[in-house]
Amino acid sequence: MQIRKMERKDLEMVLGWARNEGWNPGLEDAAAFYAADPEGFFLGEKDGRPVASISVVNHDEDNAFLGLYICRPQARGQGYGMALWTEALRHAGARTVGLDGVADQQANYARSGFVLQDETVRFKGNTSRSQAARLATDSDLQWLIGMDRRMVGHRRDRFANAWFRQSDTRRTVMLGDASMPRGYVTFRKCDQGIKAGPLCAQTQSDAQMLLEAVPSSWTAAPVFFDTPKGSPMAKLLSARGFRPIFETARMMRGAVPKIHPPVFACAATLELG
Repeated sequence: MQIRKMERKDLEMVLGWARNEGWNPGLEDAAAFYAADPEGFFLGEKDGRPVASISVVNHDEDNAFLGLYICRPQARGQGYGMALWTEALRHAGARTVGLDGVADQQANYARSGFVLQDETVRFKGNTSRSQAARLATDSDLQWLIGMDRRMVGHRRDRFANAWFRQSDTRRTVMLGDASMPRGYVTFRKCDQGIKAGPLCAQTQSDAQMLLEAVPSSWTAAPVFFDTPKGSPMAKLLSARGFRPIFETARMMRGAVPKIHPPVFACAATLELG
C-alpha cells in the first residue's frame, strides 16, 4: 500500500465513505476540516485505488485529533488500516492526540497508548422552532473562537474560524447581544437531518432556547446532538424526548488538556473534536 496526503477532492471522497458507514457528516464539512490542517489527511492506495483513510489534524503546538479512520470493506483484515494509522500518527509528533472511537475498538486504541477519558452519546429527536436566538456576525467571531478554546482546552483557531462562518448549510446562532453573549450553537445540514454542535450554555433555560434555534427556513428534520454521557445536556435531551442512538469513547494519548466547559455543552464534530 502507498500512503499519501489527501487533496481537498480526496477528502470529499472520504466523507462520502463516511456517509456510507452511517456517520452522516455535514454537507459542507470538507472545507472547514481541510482548513484546520491541510497536511493532516492521509489516504492509503493499493494498485492505484484508495482503500483506507485517516486524519490526524494538528490543532496547535501541543494538541491533535484523530478521525476519519476508515478501511474500505473489500480491503479489511489485510493490515492496511494499521499501516495507515501508524504513519499518520507520526504527523502529530509529541502532541496529545484525542479521538472519538466506537466502543468495541477501545482495546485496539489502548494498545497504541490511548486512555479512556469519557463517553459521548449521540441523541436524535425533533424540536420546536424559536426565534429567541440571533445569527452570529463577523464581530462575534473572536468571542466564539475564544469560547471554543475554553471548551476544548486548547487552540484550534483555524478550524473554529472556518466552522463559525455562516454558509448555506451551516449556521451559528447566539443568545444575548454583542456586548454580553450568553451562549451559542452551530447547526449544519447533513444527508440525514441536522447536526448541532458545538453548543455552549450556562443555564437550562438558555440551553432549551438553543435547542429550538434551528433556522426557521430549514426543512423540519431530525436533529442530532453529541454530548458527554450523563451530563446535564444529556439529561435535558432525554427529558425533551430525544433518544440515544449510539455511543463513542473519547480517548486520549498524552497529557489531557485542562478544559473549562459550560454547564450545558455538545461537541462540534466527532471527527475533529
